[in-house]
Amino acid sequence: MTLTAAPRPTDARLELLTAWLAARAPQYGLDLATLAPASADASFRRYFRVASGGAHGASLIAVDAPPPEKCREFVQVAQRLADAGVHVPRVLEADFDAGLMLVTDLGTASYLAALTDAGPGPRSRDLMRDALDTLIRWQCASKPNVLPPFDEAFLRREMELMPEWYLQRHLGREVDDATRGVLDRTFALLVANALAQPQVFMLRDFMPRNLMIATPNPGVLDFQDAVYGPITYDVASLLRDAFIGWDEEFELDCFVYYWERAKKAGLPVDPDFGEFYRQLEWMGLQRHIKVLGLFCRIHYRDGKAHYMADLPRFLDYAGKVAHRYRPLGPFARLIDDLRGQSAAVGYTF
Repeated sequence: MTLTAAPRPTDARLELLTAWLAARAPQYGLDLATLAPASADASFRRYFRVASGGAHGASLIAVDAPPPEKCREFVQVAQRLADAGVHVPRVLEADFDAGLMLVTDLGTASYLAALTDAGPGPRSRDLMRDALDTLIRWQCASKPNVLPPFDEAFLRREMELMPEWYLQRHLGREVDDATRGVLDRTFALLVANALAQPQVFMLRDFMPRNLMIATPNPGVLDFQDAVYGPITYDVASLLRDAFIGWDEEFELDCFVYYWERAKKAGLPVDPDFGEFYRQLEWMGLQRHIKVLGLFCRIHYRDGKAHYMADLPRFLDYAGKVAHRYRPLGPFARLIDDLRGQSAAVGYTF
């Protein structure tokens, strides 16, 4: 008996994208034989690079963003960012119903790789200052009632990912009344902190993984989830990232640089740096709580295990911040307990 290999499953979305590109190949000089994965992210979006002989560069990026992924929002926010003087991909073609886009290519030199190679020295400082100047331009363009609000319901929905996916699903830990009480009191403090801050345009994923070395620098990616929210969120997102960490001296240099430049630009940052820093730390803690749950959900629900290796970094972030502020003391003790339990559970992929 002759054994034959089972047929490979078809990728219906890739076939759809290829056919869509074929209809546009003459206009943009696309060589479809070169179509290859460029990157993927924590959502269901996929990015493919394709060689181009047209006027928009030697290659373009084809985006597969199956609905309800946010193609329409990507196009709208891209235009707002460009109008604010931020370097973003230019959308050449888009089919909102199908969830397909063709955009310009910002290259392959990522901030994450450059910062990892450089370490906390002059090169990294210069790159971070470019990113912070870009953020200030974006924030200066802010207008209310344009982007979705990062409101109390939004904030709480994000933080509830932690008890559901990190505590219960990953650690197998029951959220008893005592734990729930600590979480509720902590969440209330963090919501109040966020809502009390000046509200500006906020990218939500402004981090080295989504920044590219480009001219002008940086190129900004992955901005379709932009909202209107607290002024410190994107600064915390940039410096306290999932994929790279910094010592406190480097962080403070960047935070002071942003605070001084933001004041000069007329942004309503708190005039007292100590209070600004507290606001930023508490805002970052809200994000760290969310990410602890989000990375577990991506692993258990979506089968993307590689994010789990970064959970200890976020536990460290959360613990350091919570231990610095008396009102967060009960949460600091909870984090200490979770660190011990996490070490016992481990991270099996």
